[in-house]
Amino acid sequence: MDLADRVAKTFRMTDEAWQRHANPWSVWTRFAAIPLMLLAVWSRTWIGWWSLLPVGAVVVWLFVNPRAFPPVREPRGWTARGIYGERAWLENRDLVPPDHRAVLRLLVSVGVIGFGMILWGLIALEVWPTVFGTCLVVMAQLWRIDRFGWLWERHRAQRS
Repeated sequence: MDLADRVAKTFRMTDEAWQRHANPWSVWTRFAAIPLMLLAVWSRTWIGWWSLLPVGAVVVWLFVNPRAFPPVREPRGWTARGIYGERAWLENRDLVPPDHRAVLRLLVSVGVIGFGMILWGLIALEVWPTVFGTCLVVMAQLWRIDRFGWLWERHRAQRS
């Protein structure tokens, strides 16, 4: 079991949860949680330990989010195809051709670098690594969703 499988198990992603998570509101509100989490962590300079309350609220939202919106049964939109593609990839890693695996590894690497910069920025209270790292993470995640959307279209065409 790799990290992606563990994350899916941690969030208890059932069929219904995946369908709800494919709702564009779920995807975009998860992206909206990124600056909220950064602000919550940064708020430790203003409100001290009370900053754990907004951090906890964002963590709870990230756990509840995949179940908070109506399910998408037929993925038509960009975000829904991306989420359905991610699920298909988690169920069968062989769906991704070797050249696309290299791109996915690159995107994960860019995301990890961005996350490291975010941590550095939040620990040192430096704006530029926090913002630049966030841009890297968001860009990598958006590109990943796009790749998974392509994967879903390919997978759906093979099943037909």
